[in-house]
Amino acid sequence: MTSILPPDQCQTMKEVRLGVDATDRALVELLATRFGYMRAAARIKPERGHVRDEPRKAQVIANAAAHARDHGWPPEIAAQLWEVLVEASIAYELDRFDEARA
Repeated sequence: MTSILPPDQCQTMKEVRLGVDATDRALVELLATRFGYMRAAARIKPERGHVRDEPRKAQVIANAAAHARDHGWPPEIAAQLWEVLVEASIAYELDRFDEARA
């Protein structure tokens, strides 16, 4: 089994790629959990119109950007990524909301 090195310790592209692949697997697992929360929200919210919450969306994106800044990567990239993530989450939640009430 090959160990995953921290980025600053990588000396070869193989080590970098192993780290990227491991990170991607962890991200997918975390996103699966996040989308589980979207399923819960769809189940809990009483009205379809409650799914899209622009103030909450703005807060989530701002939080991600601030957290990115705190961890040394560009907050504008985090904001772009979270914009896509939140919109995908809203679409997913709307689909789950509709399915639950069909």
